[in-house]
Amino acid sequence: MAASSESVGSSPSSEGWSKWQIGLAVGVPAVVVGGYLLYKRRKNKKSDKEQSSNGAKKKSSTGEDKSVKDKLESQNDLEKELSPLEKAQADKNKGNKFFKGGRYDQAINCYTDAIKVCPPEEKQDLATFYHNRAAAYEKLMNLKMVVEDCSEALKNNSKYTKCLMRRANAAEQLGDLTQALEDVTALCILEGFQNPKSLMTADRVLKQLGQSKAKETYANRKPTMPSKHFIRTYLKAFTQDPVINEARTLDQSSEQNGETDIPDTDSPYYEALRQMNAEKFEEIIPNCTKEIDNDQSCKCVEARLLRATFYFLGGETEESLADFKLLTEDYVSKKIRVNALIKKGSILIQQGKQTDGLDCFAKAVRLDPDNADIYHHRGHHNIQLDRVDDAIRDLEFAVSKCSTFAASHVQKSFAEHRKSAEMIANSGAKIPLPQTVIDSYKNNVTMFPDNGDARALYAQALTDAGKFDEADREFEKAIKLEPDNATAMVHRGLLQLQWKQDVEEAIKIINQAIDVDNKCEYAYEVLGTLEVQRSNMQKAMDLFQKAIHLSRTESEMAHLYSLLDAAHAQLKVAKNLGITLPGPMGMGMP
Repeated sequence: MAASSESVGSSPSSEGWSKWQIGLAVGVPAVVVGGYLLYKRRKNKKSDKEQSSNGAKKKSSTGEDKSVKDKLESQNDLEKELSPLEKAQADKNKGNKFFKGGRYDQAINCYTDAIKVCPPEEKQDLATFYHNRAAAYEKLMNLKMVVEDCSEALKNNSKYTKCLMRRANAAEQLGDLTQALEDVTALCILEGFQNPKSLMTADRVLKQLGQSKAKETYANRKPTMPSKHFIRTYLKAFTQDPVINEARTLDQSSEQNGETDIPDTDSPYYEALRQMNAEKFEEIIPNCTKEIDNDQSCKCVEARLLRATFYFLGGETEESLADFKLLTEDYVSKKIRVNALIKKGSILIQQGKQTDGLDCFAKAVRLDPDNADIYHHRGHHNIQLDRVDDAIRDLEFAVSKCSTFAASHVQKSFAEHRKSAEMIANSGAKIPLPQTVIDSYKNNVTMFPDNGDARALYAQALTDAGKFDEADREFEKAIKLEPDNATAMVHRGLLQLQWKQDVEEAIKIINQAIDVDNKCEYAYEVLGTLEVQRSNMQKAMDLFQKAIHLSRTESEMAHLYSLLDAAHAQLKVAKNLGITLPGPMGMGMP
């Protein structure tokens, strides 16, 4: 599954997309002139008195300096004549002094006084007072009050960017990830998606929220068998699986003789093998269970390995692990034990237990160092773990152990392609994809002309190299070899987008992919991403939900939930802010 990324366009419309790109400018309060005029008037009166007395100082009968008394009276009179808003501003200014001095409780009291006297129609000022009080509560680590005061501030000014960030941070710390996401999404929109700090916060919150939702959903999901193409591809990735090889022998014998010399072929185990060859995968587990429950069976271990494999493919990981645990005991034959260790290691790595998973592969190597399957599958997982150099070494080992192992040749080329792409990206230079990478894929096609995956990946490399005509021809050949290869069709659809900027044609081809394989999770994910870029948020969310239902691992599900939550947050925030989402724009690759 490929991760998708969102691209955001721009529009000159003053009522639509421009609002997404204009940051909120919060100005200082308007200057209050009433106090200044009053001061000037009193100063003029004082000057008149001073002139009439020729500058002589007058004292009261007690000898008190009358100028001091007049000054105090003038100050009291001035305070009495301040408007409610002026009093609120004065309280706020006192609060600011306390805040700067680290006296946060006193600052809170002053901001509270400001809120009490401020006229309700002065919304901008009220928003400032609430936000300032929230900042003081934040210093005291009273996060609940931070959220409450920021909420009040945003009721008065929904586009208050500092307030949105403060509430997002507080909500995240309180574990309210949905609120945090909505706030940081609003912030990104108001900043035109140009602030790296806001974008990083959004990404972090999305990942946390996605992982949280995926954990619960994955634990309660209904196991489903993947598509026939997926299962077929998985089974081809083993050269030393004793059960798969026995099924191949059974199939070849049946084709040649119309019958088989294998004894007891009417047993549930052999029926399961025939069902696997006929791609009737749903009945394999029940037949294996019948074989295991037969005390007289001589194929109990093989049946358990086959059942564990299809438990794994169907997403019933706990049942699969229980079977694999029995199959890795010392009494089990080496070939079966090694195969069980490979599959058990794969499950553990998918569960995020990388150390335990890689330990299974290490045990398998010690048992059977010449088994190409070990290095192939460990190499595959090393690619997923971003250990590309380790992956290349493993896949080179796999090819050296079995030179006709098509899947390992293809994976090795893919790992080398990824390493080159990462080096180019890190350099920041516009360097073309090395010809050696393209030649590696081309050699695979020459060696394995009937391998659909070899041609599909060759087509992807040609796409990256900008050779769009050749890429389209190779995709066409790959799909002709494997008409139910929905993933290849999705990539061909994306090619139309990159090559011709033809969104409609891309969507048409991807919908065709779903028609041939309605269990292709990647097709729903890519379609959803395209609909996000077309601002069809509700349709995008429906597609992401379908992809989530089909996702095979918790990590895949977490990624898809991130896409779903991002679309939902944008739709809700745009509505709250009164912003029209942009229409179809120039679109890049998802």
